[in-house]
Amino acid sequence: MTRLTYPLRTPRLLLRPVTADDIDDVHAWQRRPDVVRWMRGAQPRTREQSRASVAAMAGEDALRVEGDCLTLAAVAGARVVGAVELVWRSAADRTAELGYVFHPDHGGRGLATEAASGLLDWGFGEFGLHRVVARCHAGNEPSARLATRLGMRREAWHVRSYRFRGEWADQLVFAVLADEWRARPEG
Repeated sequence: MTRLTYPLRTPRLLLRPVTADDIDDVHAWQRRPDVVRWMRGAQPRTREQSRASVAAMAGEDALRVEGDCLTLAAVAGARVVGAVELVWRSAADRTAELGYVFHPDHGGRGLATEAASGLLDWGFGEFGLHRVVARCHAGNEPSARLATRLGMRREAWHVRSYRFRGEWADQLVFAVLADEWRARPEG
């Protein structure tokens, strides 16, 4: 296991573990229906529900064993504007799954792309991943566009493959390999 040295820095962001002090910023997006709309089973959260969520994310500070989740707060200035995560899916296959959520008020400036890129740089570099996937509801166009901007290819469109808000839903699967990540054009 490679230990992550915090914070990770990108040109405009600091990526660091979530802390209890992040409650106000995290609750600012978790209470929004337009943000939780695409999350399985999620409803806008109360402040206490966000506090529990922040406590859970604060414990996701390293990939120690297969199945672990690493969640990092994306900090712009003094505000947590979003979070990115890697879930270690297979040690043998050196694979992980990428996730992300950002406050819409900070959208349109490339911050989510920058944060996810920073985490992928670490995952493919220091951590030694071979492959990273990202999944989203087929109707979640912003998430699909972000995966595409990251250089991930759409590998699958799973028709009515999972239950979402009581209905069968389609899921898109994106992926990128380590050699593809390293060969992508910068900028």
